[in-house]
Amino acid sequence: MRTRLQDITLKRWVKTGVLSKAWLGTGEEATTVGPVHALDRSADIVAPMIRNAGACAEMGMPIADGFRAYLATADSPSGGRDLHVGSMRHRILQPISPVGDMVPVVAGIALAAKLRKETTVALTWVGDGSTAAGATHEGFGFAAVQRVPAIFIVQNNQVALGTRVDQHHRPGTLERLPDAYGMAGGVFDGNNVLDAWAATRLAAERCRAGEGPVMLIAETFRMGGHATHDEREARATFPAEWFAAWGKRDPIGQFEEYLKAEGVPADTLVAVEARVEAEVLAAEQEALASRETRVPEPAVALRGVYAGQE
Repeated sequence: MRTRLQDITLKRWVKTGVLSKAWLGTGEEATTVGPVHALDRSADIVAPMIRNAGACAEMGMPIADGFRAYLATADSPSGGRDLHVGSMRHRILQPISPVGDMVPVVAGIALAAKLRKETTVALTWVGDGSTAAGATHEGFGFAAVQRVPAIFIVQNNQVALGTRVDQHHRPGTLERLPDAYGMAGGVFDGNNVLDAWAATRLAAERCRAGEGPVMLIAETFRMGGHATHDEREARATFPAEWFAAWGKRDPIGQFEEYLKAEGVPADTLVAVEARVEAEVLAAEQEALASRETRVPEPAVALRGVYAGQE
């Protein structure tokens, strides 16, 4: 719910002119939230894509910081220089725009943990389209050969920008991809937060036991455009029936029905929603206040560019 409300806030900001565009993970929240909660968040490291921004709050970063990144305020995690958000203090590696390039970086972090004999597991998400990128391929191969404690979640949301999986990957599915690298693998329902949690927990246990990396294929669906500016293209890419079918598998709705079946009282669920809604609203107001009072000085654009700088 927290991740969904963050997206709703960003989408409202676009519609009201606060932002020009935003990259959302609507409908894919379980693929982000489940794996984060399966980790040891005091020791492990995550490297989210921009569509996994919900991982930041689940790792302990203030929600307001995620909003500040979009608003480019001086007190945002990047000091107003980049909307990609991360914080090594919270064990979140800040992503970059070329999706998939974090795979070799995460493989290196995991190798360092192995050499230091630490229990740290490094996890990153990879888009289905970026599995064809050179850096991604090299990172997978290196991680497998070095048997590093890394988890790679291939987030198959059925489309890369405007290109469907069957237009860029010959088999049309990705479940056999781990075999190509001699890597342990598995598939989980990317719209079921418990399935995502369980698959990642098993993968993390394997990593900590020294058995090498794991590639997990998350089957989910992007319920919108690549960003808010191309919603029309998204609706043209897939038939309306696909959106209707995946909409019925909404990860929040599925988990809510599970909780009801487990006997969780309806008033408890209502209270949780109200609490999280208030939390996100407060973060929104905090970030908007920063936009008015914490405008970055032009000189900060030159800081931290070269080694030895602040």
